[in-house]
Amino acid sequence: MPVVVVESPAKAKTINKYLGPDFTVLASYGHVRDLPPKDGSVDPEAGFAMLWEVAPESKKHIRAITEALKTDDTLILATDPDREGEAISWHLKEALQSSLKKGKKVARVTFNAITKDAVTKAMKEPRDIDTPLVEAYLARRALDYLVGFTLSPVLWRKLPGAKSAGRVQSVCLRLIVEREMEIEAFKAQEYWTVKAVFRTPRGQEFDAGMVTLGGKRLQKFDIPTATAAELAVQAARSRDFKVLAVESKPATRNPWPPFMTSTLQQEASRKYGMGAKQCMNAAQRLYEAGHITYMRTDGIDMAPEAVMAARDEIKRRFGEPYVPDSPRMYKNKAKNAQEAHECIRPTDMGLGPDKIRVEDDQRKLYDLIWKRTIASQMSAARMERTAVDVVSPDGQVGFRANGQVVLFDGYLKVYDQGRDDEDEDEGRLPQVMQGEALAKGAVTPDQHFTQPPPRYTEATLVKRMEELGIGRPSTYASILTTIVDREYVRKDKNRLFPEDKGRLVTAFLSNFFHRYVEYDFTADLEAELDDVSAGDRDYKDVLARFWRDFSAAVAQTADLRIGEVLEKLDDFLAPHLYPARADGGDPRVCPTCGSGRLHLKTARSGGAFIGCGNYPDCRYTRPLAGDAESVASDGRILGQDDQGVEISLRAGRFGPYVQRGDATEANPKPDRASLPKGWSADGLTLDRALALLSLPREVGKHPDDGVMVEAGIGRFGPYVKHGSVYANIPDVEEVFTIGMNRAVEVLAQKAQRGAGRAASAGPLRSLGAHPAGGEVQVMPGKYGPYVKWDKVNATLPKGVEPEAITLEEALVLITDKAGKSGGRNTAAPKKSTAPKAAADKKAPVGKAAEKKAAPKRKVATKG
Repeated sequence: MPVVVVESPAKAKTINKYLGPDFTVLASYGHVRDLPPKDGSVDPEAGFAMLWEVAPESKKHIRAITEALKTDDTLILATDPDREGEAISWHLKEALQSSLKKGKKVARVTFNAITKDAVTKAMKEPRDIDTPLVEAYLARRALDYLVGFTLSPVLWRKLPGAKSAGRVQSVCLRLIVEREMEIEAFKAQEYWTVKAVFRTPRGQEFDAGMVTLGGKRLQKFDIPTATAAELAVQAARSRDFKVLAVESKPATRNPWPPFMTSTLQQEASRKYGMGAKQCMNAAQRLYEAGHITYMRTDGIDMAPEAVMAARDEIKRRFGEPYVPDSPRMYKNKAKNAQEAHECIRPTDMGLGPDKIRVEDDQRKLYDLIWKRTIASQMSAARMERTAVDVVSPDGQVGFRANGQVVLFDGYLKVYDQGRDDEDEDEGRLPQVMQGEALAKGAVTPDQHFTQPPPRYTEATLVKRMEELGIGRPSTYASILTTIVDREYVRKDKNRLFPEDKGRLVTAFLSNFFHRYVEYDFTADLEAELDDVSAGDRDYKDVLARFWRDFSAAVAQTADLRIGEVLEKLDDFLAPHLYPARADGGDPRVCPTCGSGRLHLKTARSGGAFIGCGNYPDCRYTRPLAGDAESVASDGRILGQDDQGVEISLRAGRFGPYVQRGDATEANPKPDRASLPKGWSADGLTLDRALALLSLPREVGKHPDDGVMVEAGIGRFGPYVKHGSVYANIPDVEEVFTIGMNRAVEVLAQKAQRGAGRAASAGPLRSLGAHPAGGEVQVMPGKYGPYVKWDKVNATLPKGVEPEAITLEEALVLITDKAGKSGGRNTAAPKKSTAPKAAADKKAPVGKAAEKKAAPKRKVATKG
């Protein structure tokens, strides 16, 4: 019997129910192969050849499919009906080649909905794998790899603290950063409006806004001040008014089209606050359970049978008037709409939201999809819009009132789309007749200020990317997740704020790789990739043209000095880093010494800060996000200690810290202590600050030798110390409470671990092969973990865990270390077949390298 392979076990379970015992349905659990995360996986010099490997967790799934094929002659690849699904089928076929040589048949089937009819029909219409669609996937995967693995090392070297760059993620980040810069540069403008209450002869009241003053039509800023507004109010109060004209017009509102991926994400964000990732996860589960059609689509058209089913359901639920005379047809307006499938809709129009039994987030999303689909085929809403013009007899002052009434609700009975910026709804006006006099009630002025452009939400960002033609439905959720995970952007109350790290990356790319973060360039490249999927363009030609210019741009940054980079970024970010002062003074003058100029500087630990140009004579620093007033050098006073010395909270290049007293000639280095990770500067109290400044604290004398045991916070976190032996403790709070029994236990555990490591002395991890030959490993060291290649040892930077470091990051550390030590050249990753070159004899090796690379660990946090 045929072997059917799909992506997920949930999808396999549903399809198996429809196909029955005559088929074996297995899951691949997503992609089974990928490019290894190391240099050389895509080789531009060999026609962009790609090196694929089966993921370790996928090997058991491949084995299960292989076993099934031993007794079955037909493999049916039934992955999702889009580019990514086509790629998964292609990968499966390639990975199973050894099992397909003996006359086995391979077929590709697709269905837009997991229903019995759709699946059964698809099995009767097999086809070959769509080569152009696969090539479009290969082109995108190669481009993303080449940009990431070529540009990210440039960022690591030239921009401390940056983590990565991406072909689409960097453009998305630029949108958020530029919007924030618009907000910061925005200058609010004051203006006033005047409103009056009028009463008809029948005693009904309505509000109207002033539109004419002095016989002239008012523009938005024609009443700029409170004085001008008061004059306008007096002009209205001193006059009588009558109705000049009443104008009523019929109007209709047509329903919105059914959902495609981007509009579903936007509406789920507006109505339920769902992020793009949460929305797509819920939609995926609904699709796999057979409740909705495929959820990654640019299409808004609906299958004819679905349209008729929707019309029947509308008639059954709401009656004949709600069914339009003819079915509604929708066409895409999105730029570069491609690989379009049917819209996202319920598979059964009769299955209303009240009948579905799923988890809460899926139920909410299904409710949206069902209502939007049904509403899209309903009759238009009919309105009557009324405008009433009220003027003084001399024509000098005039008001206008607007109103609206719904005559027939139509599709609004089921659904109305949310809005990002809600406007006030226009109310219904009372009956008034032309020429009749009106009684005047209160006349009041209202002050307004122009508003800056709003920060992006996930919904508005997806909408903007769609308008620009950047990214595709399947990529929006992963892009947004990536820039948040990289700490380039933070999400607060559903709004997206750029972090300083994100600003620096955008500034760097805009200055040195401007073309590759241009919106039009990215959209044009997407259009070329769409041509590849349509079979109209060769994907290797697209890659070759891109790589020729991109590699040249990367080469031009080779000689850039960090100082030169910082100077450019300092100028680019000046409006953000040095906002105008309220007193009109120079915002770049150091607030401490009064003579130095403030500049962007880098910290040894990574990242950047603002510092005084008179360093080391002046040691003023502040983080990028602060301004001179908010983080002034005298800090925030928390209180006094028992001796009456002030304890202050301050901002330094490495973050917030507490300090006892001020620096003086007699005491140039007062007690200081950095706030531990997880401690909030906003919530810091005097008692907590004093406890921090008291470290290291004495726990007591060790029972074995009488040597004092201490607890403190050091470079590697909280610890206990006995003599020269340090042992980490997991919780920073335990530093202030740990007793002798617990301290002895922790020290004993450290001794056991140390003995085990000394005995094995093996690598912690193997990262892979160096481009010049030889293996790169992560090793344990006396002064912390380090990466080792040949005779070059490079200590891991602070904050980099041995479990997280990648081969590419390790290569950068090795290159930098070898350059400083005069070691063997590691800069050019050539495909060399020569044996390893000899290392410079002067290069430190083994524990000597560890000792040289790692600074001595401080016992206390003071000073």
